[in-house]
Formats: sequence, C-alpha cells, structure tokens
Amino acid sequence: MVSPQLQFSTDKTRLDVPMIHAFLRDEAPWAKGIPFDVVQQAIEGSLCFGAYLDGAQVGFARLVTDYATFAYLCDVFTLPGYRGRGYAKALIDHVFADATLARLRRIVLVTSNAHELYRPVGFTAVEYPERYMELHRSEIYSAAR
Repeated sequence: MVSPQLQFSTDKTRLDVPMIHAFLRDEAPWAKGIPFDVVQQAIEGSLCFGAYLDGAQVGFARLVTDYATFAYLCDVFTLPGYRGRGYAKALIDHVFADATLARLRRIVLVTSNAHELYRPVGFTAVEYPERYMELHRSEIYSAAR
C-alpha cells in the first residue's frame, strides 16, 4: 500500500540532483559512471517527475520529449530502501496521468526487467522491431573519465 505522504512534482527546483546523479552513476546499469554535468544537462532538457516521501525524494522519472508527438521515458527508479512498497507503480501511474503525455502519439522506453511495471499503463513490445534502429555507445561514460 502506498503511503499517503507520497507526493509527486515536476518542479525541477525540488529535485535532489546529487542523489539522482549518485544513483545513476553507481546503481543504474544503463548509466554507470555518468558525469554530474551530463545528469544536470539531461534534467534541464527533460520533463522530470520526482516522488517525495515526507519531503525527501525517493523516486525519479524523466521523459525526453518534444511535448507534441513523442517522448522517451528513461531514468526511472525508486531508491533501494523504498522498493517493494508500490512507490514505483504510483510514480508511473502519476506520470501517465499527466495531461502532457495524453496527447503524444508515441512514447518509448527501454527496460531489462520492469516490463510488468509498464504494461498496466499501455506499454507493449515494439510492433515492428525491424523498423527500429539504435546507435548505442554503452561505454561512453567510462571512456570520458
């Protein structure tokens, strides 16, 4: 059951950027070693959602979007000490209740283990995987050191 104190905000001034950076740099397999300035720049150019429990940030989600047709959902996490309490589901439900996203034609994400978190808000496997391509530089943050 989600605590009634859990709150959400898109106010970037409330984000605990050092905590977000530390989590992404140290814990997130997709962003290991990411520099602080890259996280700051990514936040500045994105629609961000913070999840807060009693005023402290416990979760985060970021969407890279043009606000008209497309978004890429990324950097979704709940801090380890707060997992298993429904906070990630509450965060995703809140994100997808946002009117900004309701008008977008396509929203994509990449996940290795959280498919069940995203299915309830409508995510499915890519319908035409042969149409999708990527340029993936998995070692870019370790090369920048």
